[in-house]
Amino acid sequence: MAQIFPFRAYRYNPERVDLSHVLTQPYDKITPQMQERYYQLDAHNLIRVEKGRAEESDTPANNVYTRAAKALEDWISGGILQRDPEPAIYVYFQEYSLPGASARHVRRGFIALGRVEDYSAGVVFRHELTHAGPKKDRLELLRHTRAHTGQLFMLCPDRERHLDALVERHAKAAPIVEVTDELGVVHKLWLVTSATAVAQFVAGMETKKLVIADGHHRYETALAYRDECRKQNPSAGPDAAHEKVMMTIFPLHSAGLTVLPTHRLVSGIPNFDFHKFRRAVEPFFEWYAYPFASDAERVMAREEFSRDLAGHDTASTGRSEATTRRAIGIYPGGQTAGSGAIYLFRLKSDADLAELLPNVAPALHQLDVVILHRLILERGMGVTPEDVERGKFVSYERGMEQCLASVDRGEAQMACLLNPVRAEQVSTLALSGQVMPQKSTDFYPKLLSGITIYRLE
Repeated sequence: MAQIFPFRAYRYNPERVDLSHVLTQPYDKITPQMQERYYQLDAHNLIRVEKGRAEESDTPANNVYTRAAKALEDWISGGILQRDPEPAIYVYFQEYSLPGASARHVRRGFIALGRVEDYSAGVVFRHELTHAGPKKDRLELLRHTRAHTGQLFMLCPDRERHLDALVERHAKAAPIVEVTDELGVVHKLWLVTSATAVAQFVAGMETKKLVIADGHHRYETALAYRDECRKQNPSAGPDAAHEKVMMTIFPLHSAGLTVLPTHRLVSGIPNFDFHKFRRAVEPFFEWYAYPFASDAERVMAREEFSRDLAGHDTASTGRSEATTRRAIGIYPGGQTAGSGAIYLFRLKSDADLAELLPNVAPALHQLDVVILHRLILERGMGVTPEDVERGKFVSYERGMEQCLASVDRGEAQMACLLNPVRAEQVSTLALSGQVMPQKSTDFYPKLLSGITIYRLE
């Protein structure tokens, strides 16, 4: 099934740069503020390649893409980036704490090249749809730099944990890279170069399928670029550099895989009225209020609500899917300062989802995010899938407290609060051919861009 290959990665020379000053978060997570900070940290920060600044004076001959290509060439020729002397598989660990928590977790995987496969081949599976804008940007960057600097985050079913054990076996010595990012995540890298060990990784993947966790746009960019190169050079053959892409692969059943919820903020709805909304969804939902009349009561209400919301999630309760009902948290705006309520909307036990969601695959009925978009937003507020696709009315926020604060400040009319999707749910749905709604998953932490670089040579 999945074909992987060792490769000679380009890596930053730690004798020339501080790794914590040159590596970045993935391009699609970089805000303008982060971009500016990266620019100020070091003249060799990967931001100049991964997500450079556009200038008013840009021309076809001098723009973000040409500057990215030149920066990469200069850093290689100047010894800032060095190519490893022999092909390797790169074992990659991330040690992290969840936001607002202190307990430490470890996510274990490895970096290799993977063959670029059409989805129809049944080897690589997606769980989200992509958009034209980001793919156009990434394709233009790839054309100019001929390099993959960001990581594709891939899940690999491994119920017997053979890959997990293989990864652990090669992380006994001191790592060749250990760097802490701005979120406190410690990234460690080990080289696996022996022919025997590399062959074990390759053989371990031969029966596996891959699910894209993060990086759909980058994967489809690699597909588009492969097809371009095939047309330009039809005799290149299956071992050509453009037939492969850099992947970071994590065994699905190992410890340390965390998916955070991505909550929704609703704003800009004309004449929004919470009571009218509540009446509109009463045919499908029961609701419960968690009132508060002071800051202290608000803390207690928030804690009780959070426990009850999580109680409807099978990952938290251990109950079978059949014994649970989907639940959504709602925090409306317009409440009196210092007092109000958080609400839990629970799908009624007699709700017929086959009738309510006739155009939604039954496998997706188990997802709170589907219930939210189709019944809360569409039926209750008139927000259509087309509105969401165009970025109207709905925005996204990871932190629950940030959501509540945004509503309190009047920046949003309502917050919709969700439980996280489980990684195994993502894999099961993807392997069955289902595509989840936009921003259904938030795998945490992110993979550092630039920790390894694959140059198409």
